[in-house]
Formats: sequence, structure tokens, C-alpha cells
Amino acid sequence: MSTALKDLYSKAFFAEFSEVAAAVVPAFDQEVFNQELFDETWESRELKDRMARTAEVSSLFLPVLFRETAPLICALVDALKAQNITGKSLEYMFLPAIIEQRGLQDLKNSLATMEYITSYTSCEFAIRPFFLKYPEELHQQVIRWARDPDHHVRRLASEGCRPRLPWAIAIPHLKKDPSPILPVLEILRDDPELYVRRSVANNLNDISKDHPGLVLQLVSSWKGQHADVDWVIKHACRTLLKQGVPEAMYLFGFAKPNQVELLSLELSPNPIQIGESMTFNFSLVNKGKSNLLLRLEYGVYFLLANGSLSRKVFFISERPIPPGINRIEKKHAFRPITTRTYYPGAQALSIIVNGKELKKEGFLLVG
Repeated sequence: MSTALKDLYSKAFFAEFSEVAAAVVPAFDQEVFNQELFDETWESRELKDRMARTAEVSSLFLPVLFRETAPLICALVDALKAQNITGKSLEYMFLPAIIEQRGLQDLKNSLATMEYITSYTSCEFAIRPFFLKYPEELHQQVIRWARDPDHHVRRLASEGCRPRLPWAIAIPHLKKDPSPILPVLEILRDDPELYVRRSVANNLNDISKDHPGLVLQLVSSWKGQHADVDWVIKHACRTLLKQGVPEAMYLFGFAKPNQVELLSLELSPNPIQIGESMTFNFSLVNKGKSNLLLRLEYGVYFLLANGSLSRKVFFISERPIPPGINRIEKKHAFRPITTRTYYPGAQALSIIVNGKELKKEGFLLVG
């Protein structure tokens, strides 16, 4: 069985959807739907492209006017729920995509439809073109949604206005000036649902990539108010911590790197074969008389096709280190993965303590 995300859109999935659609949408024709959908381009389409194409083909059977299409989308969701077809929110994101494709000129009905169906399948992608076309109206809407009784709607308030939502179009004016987002995050920072609080943290993490000072100032004012808010703050600052921003390190009580000395770094085996795991160990000296809170990471300088090296940082742990010598061991696997191509040759591994790279050793990767 395929594990590719695009294959969530299987013939079995569409057979299930078609049965429901035929009962709800008078014009729906399952045979025509399949002919149009599974054309010569289908196999080459990835997940988001298949989602968009499914929305386009589904729209062939819907009314031209969006105000007439909107209630049918809501009725489809009601019918899917009635059939206990749940747990497929990702696949059914083609329903919000219909709103994105067809409803951009009908703000009122589009927002009402998204609010209604987002508890079944998230509208976080579909809402973003509306932010581009109707920024003032959308900023007012998400503040209202942030106070909604439904936690899915509250999450949409935060997730939909993330400046850099993965897999989605960016919102340039919010990347430039995120201040319209902040009232939403203020409302939701201590939301009772972790699902919502995680979105708040991810939104702040997005903002930190363009406005680190703003995020540090905001989370400093939130810190210590509640355990749930403190979790949001820490998760929101993960990129700043990974970058070793000193203000972020001090905010969470991490020691200054000059209080620690790295005595040795040993890599084994070296050379290392692609597909094998390398063990590395190092000795850290806490030069003080009390425990030091340390964030330990390591960087691998991967060889690229053009001959240059590119560092990727990996997390080891966050822990208090007692005074004296502390020996630490870790493994890194060089097994093939779809997101990385390994190139044999000279590479390097480094140890990073509280954002500062203390030592780097070279190694040879062989094919």
C-alpha cells in the first residue's frame, strides 16, 4: 500500500464521496465525475494539486452562483457526518478549496460557509486569498472567531492568519506588519484547547522569523502567567532558540556558553558508509559550582551537489548539567530518506551549546 500523501485520494475514497454527493447534489453524476477527475494528468499531480483538481471537478455539478453553492457544501458536510465519515479532514479539504475557487467575490457567504464546515475539515488554506482581497474585513472576522464557542473556529482564527503557513500562500502584508494578528493571539494564548494553543505558538513562530524582537517582547510580557501560556511561549520561540538568539536563551534560563567548556569530540566510525549510523561522544565541563541549564544540539554539515556544505541543526536535549565533567553520547543515522540526497565526500559534525557552536570535527561519508 502506498504511503504517499497524494494517494489518500484513492478510487475507494472517491467512491465513498460520490455516494454521498449523489444523494445531496441533484446534478452530481458519478460516471462523469470519475471521467473528468482521472484524466491523463492525475497520476502526475501531488497532494495539493489533486485537492485543487477535485474541487474544480466537483464544481462542475454545483450552481454557478456561490450563494446557491454554499448551502450545498454545508449539506455535504452534514451528510458526511451523518454517515460517520470522520477522520478524513485532510482529504476533504477540497471542500474549502471550492470556497476558495468559487466564493472570492462573495465574502459574506464564503465566511459563513467556512465557519460552518471548519469543524469537519479545516479552512486554513482556503481563507488566505480572502486575507489578500479583504484584509480589513478578515482581521475583524478572525477577532470574532477567536471568541467562538467552537474550538475549531477559534483555531481557524489563528491558523488562517499565520504569515508563513506551510503548504499555503503567504500573506505579505502580515509578514511585513504582523500587528493585526496580535489581538487574536492575545485572546487565544490561554485557550482551554491545546489544539488552539499550538496554533498560537506556530503563528508566533512564523512571526519570529521576520520580527524576532517583537515576539521576544510579547512573550516576555506573557511569561509566568500560566503553565499553558508558558508552554505556548516556549514552543513559539523554538526557531529563535535553534538560531541561538541570546535574548531567547536568557528568557528561558539557559546559561551563557562561556560557563561551559567542551573538551573532546569523537566520531565513530570515520569514514562512515551511507546507510550506517555514526556514534559521536563529547565531554562538557561545567566550570561553575552549581547546575547549569543547557540546550544541547548538534549540526551536520552536509555536502551538497555543488560542492558546498550546508549545516542542519538537530536537537539533543535540554537539561541541567552538574559541575565537573559530563560525558554525552549520541547517534546520527545516514540512512536514505526522501527529503535528503547524500553526496559522498568530506563533511563535518559540530556540537552546539546554548546556541553557540563550540567544536567541529570533519568526517568522510562514503557511498
